Amino acid sequence: MDRSKALAALSALAHETRLDLIRLLTPAGDEGMAAGQIAETLGLAAPRLSFHLSALEQAGLLRSRKVARNVFYSVDPRGLGSTIAYVLNHCCCDHPEVRAACSHGVGVLQGAVAGSGTDKT
Repeated sequence: MDRSKALAALSALAHETRLDLIRLLTPAGDEGMAAGQIAETLGLAAPRLSFHLSALEQAGLLRSRKVARNVFYSVDPRGLGSTIAYVLNHCCCDHPEVRAACSHGVGVLQGAVAGSGTDKT
C-alpha cells in the first residue's frame, strides 16, 4: 500500500460512525449485510448511511455487491489489513512493543469501544 492510499483509508476510519460500520460488518464476513439492515441496526437515515458507506468503499475498506434490488456491503479484509500493516510497518517501524500492544490489548480495546456512546452524524 502506498502512502496516499493509507492516508485515505485512515481518514475514512477517523469517524465514529465509520468505525461502527467496520465493527458491524467485519463479523458478517464476505456475505456482508444489506444496506437497509445496516441502517436499521445503526439507526441511520439512508442518505447519511450512504455517505459513510461511500467514504469507506472509496478508501478501499468496504466492497459492495448488488443482489436483486438490495446492495450488500462487506469489509474488504485486504484493504483493512493493508491499512493496519502500513501503520505497523511504515509508521511504527515494526516496533516489537507496538506489535505486542496490538495483540495483548484486544480485550481492553473491545471494552472501551463497547462502552462508548455513539453520535450518528
